[in-house]
Amino acid sequence: MDERLKAFERLLVIMDELREQCPWDRKQTNETLRHLTIEETYELSDALLKGDDEEIKKELGDLFLHLVFYSKIGDEKGVFNVTDVLNSVCEKLIARHPHIYGDVKVKDEEEVKQNWEQLKLKEGNKSVLAGVPNSMPSMIKATRMQDKAAQVGFDWPQKEQVWEKVEEELNEFKDAHGSKKEEEFGDLIFSLINYARWLKINPDDALEATNRKFKYRFESIEQYAKENSIKMKEMTLSEMDEVWEQAKK
Repeated sequence: MDERLKAFERLLVIMDELREQCPWDRKQTNETLRHLTIEETYELSDALLKGDDEEIKKELGDLFLHLVFYSKIGDEKGVFNVTDVLNSVCEKLIARHPHIYGDVKVKDEEEVKQNWEQLKLKEGNKSVLAGVPNSMPSMIKATRMQDKAAQVGFDWPQKEQVWEKVEEELNEFKDAHGSKKEEEFGDLIFSLINYARWLKINPDDALEATNRKFKYRFESIEQYAKENSIKMKEMTLSEMDEVWEQAKK
């Protein structure tokens, strides 16, 4: 047997055993696992950002376990099993790649993405945005919605027009007052995310890199204060800035 199949079968057997014999595993439901799966997904995201291959392997294993767990629960309910899950995604991949499994010709990646969205509509999706989860983090959701809308032609013709929209939203934000300020701030962020898409910058990755940079530099100030027995509140802004600049170097 293929080593990959043997490893997957081993996981399925262990899942069956845990579900029968472990009090904790027996108690779990789709609802109780949900928040744990979200946590595991973020842990995988952290490992991917760090480029830690060993950690990526570990977190992928944790996610595999969760996917098998949901499949086991579905089997117990009699609604689906792991075979149904795997065959379902296989059929979807074949149907969504007619340029591989059919006679459709494509010239590049963009055309593949356009065909993908059109095929989803033919499958019964009422909107190209239907596949974007409501609970997805707002910045990632904005990126996915803009990208999907662009695949069906709802997009600016030129990058310069996208930047003009950013400047327009910035001016509207400056002029806004009261509760309108928050709305215009949202519009400004949305337009910046759209411009990032044109530059092929992932805004979530860019912001996370800045978050990590800020965290490192701020913690350098905290470390300096600790090493010199100084309370941070007693440091002047210029003293903090000096340590900040050293951390940048």
